[in-house]
Amino acid sequence: MARVALVTGGTRGIGEAICVALKNAGCKVAANYGGNDERAKAFTSRTGIPAFKWDVSDFEACKEGIAQVEKEVGPVDILVNNAGITRDGTIHKMSHDAWQAVIDTNLGSCFNMCRNVIEGMRSRNFGRIVNIGSINGQAGQYGQVNYAAAKSGIHGFTKALAQEGARAGITVNAIAPGYIDTDMVAAVPGDVLDKIKARIPVGRLGDASEIARGVVFLTADEGGFITGSTLSINGGQHMY
Repeated sequence: MARVALVTGGTRGIGEAICVALKNAGCKVAANYGGNDERAKAFTSRTGIPAFKWDVSDFEACKEGIAQVEKEVGPVDILVNNAGITRDGTIHKMSHDAWQAVIDTNLGSCFNMCRNVIEGMRSRNFGRIVNIGSINGQAGQYGQVNYAAAKSGIHGFTKALAQEGARAGITVNAIAPGYIDTDMVAAVPGDVLDKIKARIPVGRLGDASEIARGVVFLTADEGGFITGSTLSINGGQHMY
């Protein structure tokens, strides 16, 4: 029977690539999204993957959304916590709202989602969780204390949950993407982006499909001996 995979922030960019790759690997896939109904509708039309709208920073919304996915698609075997936002600024100019929004969406969502699927995974003695971190959670980044803190927190969250899930057949891993050719990176000013590319040994931005390939690898049934790991996919920019 096909595994059911749920991907947060799954209707665009890296999330869309992950959804398509998991579908191509034989999974039944559901995508979560937070805001853009038009993009979500286009995504479903393009891929045939159903999209479910809820705010991953809201625990009760996650509980209700996951219940809907499990009713319509099936019990969640694979969870990919990909949803993320940026609210950049140096800390002496950053509002508390900008701090909290990033922490709640990028890191808090990992708890909200995992807490609401973990009991089912434990009862079935199988689960695959992949949390999408970031090179900036490993190395830090000027003007991103909120984002770097949240993504760094994901790496610690992953290692701790991996220890809790191991005996129950649940693996928990992270992927730390470098700079990937997505809308988020496209918003970086051109001169800054040129400097970033110059620091990447392979000489280019990554493609979202390269992150998706890592997710498929980590979520395979055969991946039961890989847990608590962080897979860095960054073109050699940060070797950690």
